[in-house]
Amino acid sequence: MMPRLLTYGIALVWLANGLLCKALGLVPRHAAIVARILGPAHAPVLTRLIGLGEIGIALWVLSGWKPRWCAAVQIGLILSMNTLEAWLAPDLLLWGRANALFAALFCLLIYYFTFRAARPSPR
Repeated sequence: MMPRLLTYGIALVWLANGLLCKALGLVPRHAAIVARILGPAHAPVLTRLIGLGEIGIALWVLSGWKPRWCAAVQIGLILSMNTLEAWLAPDLLLWGRANALFAALFCLLIYYFTFRAARPSPR
């Protein structure tokens, strides 16, 4: 039961950020961050494309296909996105540079859930 809840929870984070915050534009701060990092000229389109990518990650998580690759991609994306945001747009982050703490905790959850908890116990 717990692995299924964690899977849904992780997918929900990606879905909420991708669909609500970026694709539908309900949180303008996300578009402002994209504009700051990638430039304002194409920020609306790029924000929606990033949102679609995040929706794709949510679907990948739910599919269960190649879970270790999925986890590695998630961790890489989370760490790279949060590093860029903390460096180039800390004033636009919800918790400023403290966002890095939440990102690191989320990465640890994904890592543990995928690489540690999922291992079969030795006999």
